[in-house]
Amino acid sequence: MGEFQNPVAGFGVTFKAMFKKRLTEQYPEEKKPTAPRFHGRHQLNRHPDGLEKCIGCELCAWACPADAIYVEGADNTDEERYSPGERYGRVYQINYLRCILCGLCVEACPTRALTMTNEYELADRTRESLIYTKEELLVGLEEGMVDSPHAIYPGMTEQDYYRGLVTEAATGTERQVAVSEGEEPESEGSSARPEDQGVDA
Repeated sequence: MGEFQNPVAGFGVTFKAMFKKRLTEQYPEEKKPTAPRFHGRHQLNRHPDGLEKCIGCELCAWACPADAIYVEGADNTDEERYSPGERYGRVYQINYLRCILCGLCVEACPTRALTMTNEYELADRTRESLIYTKEELLVGLEEGMVDSPHAIYPGMTEQDYYRGLVTEAATGTERQVAVSEGEEPESEGSSARPEDQGVDA
């Protein structure tokens, strides 16, 4: 009798499940909305005038339990300024093969330069493409912003930036020319080579 009841009981479970509502999500055709505070891909933020918030302090890299963040800081100059402070993040990389999306880097950032978005589709075909660089992480320019490097907003100081007092568009701010160390900025008209101008060298 017991040998007969066991298969029947098993089929009973099967029949109950057949009439339940399916929980399958039709991804990627139908994408489920994420929670507002979902931990997705990171982004590097800018001040309202376009200067970068990252000051190259490397606290995010120190806080990362997976050793997924690499930062190289460099000094700002009056001729080439990327952030309001003394330093900026010259190199910034996040390795999403290691990142566990815990958000400890965001908590460690003193300037709110690093935040997390709701973007969760991070799969790719190569390992190299999952190491995001500063250019990929830096948020795009909004209306009124000027791409860095450029001077501090007129009449403001470094502390004004961190207090959130720079709220207007960067009217009158001009982008500076980025120059590699040891090179001199090219003057107008000197960028073309002699062979490009048809002159014998």
